Amino acid sequence: MATFTLVPGADGRAWFWHRLVPELRARGHAVVTMDLPDEDSAGLEEFAQTVVAAVEQCADLTGPLVLVAQSLAGFSAPLVCGRLPVPVAELVLLNAMVPVPGESAGQWWEHTGQAGARSAYAAATGRGPDPEFDLRTDFFHDVPDEVTEEAFSAGGSAPPAALFAQPWPLTRWPDVPTRFLQGREDRFFPLEFQRRIVRERLGLEVEGIPGGHLAALSRPRELAAALLRPWPAP
Repeated sequence: MATFTLVPGADGRAWFWHRLVPELRARGHAVVTMDLPDEDSAGLEEFAQTVVAAVEQCADLTGPLVLVAQSLAGFSAPLVCGRLPVPVAELVLLNAMVPVPGESAGQWWEHTGQAGARSAYAAATGRGPDPEFDLRTDFFHDVPDEVTEEAFSAGGSAPPAALFAQPWPLTRWPDVPTRFLQGREDRFFPLEFQRRIVRERLGLEVEGIPGGHLAALSRPRELAAALLRPWPAP
């Protein structure tokens, strides 16, 4: 059995994982979640410290530690590796942004060509080129209605501005086994776009999984199964 440390993306709330947590616990695994800072001055270091503190406060670190990073957490989660009380056995990037040294999260969009990839995918799937961004359409299109309404009724705030301005401080990717899971129906970071970025930046192949950008909310059972599957041999 393992301890899964789940780091949310731009939403920043432990709530994001509330449908996945029982799936993992039902299979005998321990789970650590956390709310990330929402102060506008909070940056990558504050996010990393929050994740480390959540793990340190866990009374039951069971088996190997698996660090799961959703979307924007691709910038902060790698900073956590090497700081935890137990080694990270595996870093799992989920629909994630993959930075290169010195790149800020604000620069990532233009550097990777995300806008063009999103537009091309929208046109290919019948929504027309360059549709206006809409949270419900881009992120929640496959999330159950009741979960979507719960998410919107809770409000929430935008990620801290500092998070997008700071250059990624590592000089290389951490020396930790890394997997990349990507939703096949992700409208925001399309699958083929992510395949290209992940090959170029990490030299890894992407594993496609069911669901869109918020697979933890839309397909928690399938996501749990993917997290627990052995990584396919090259």
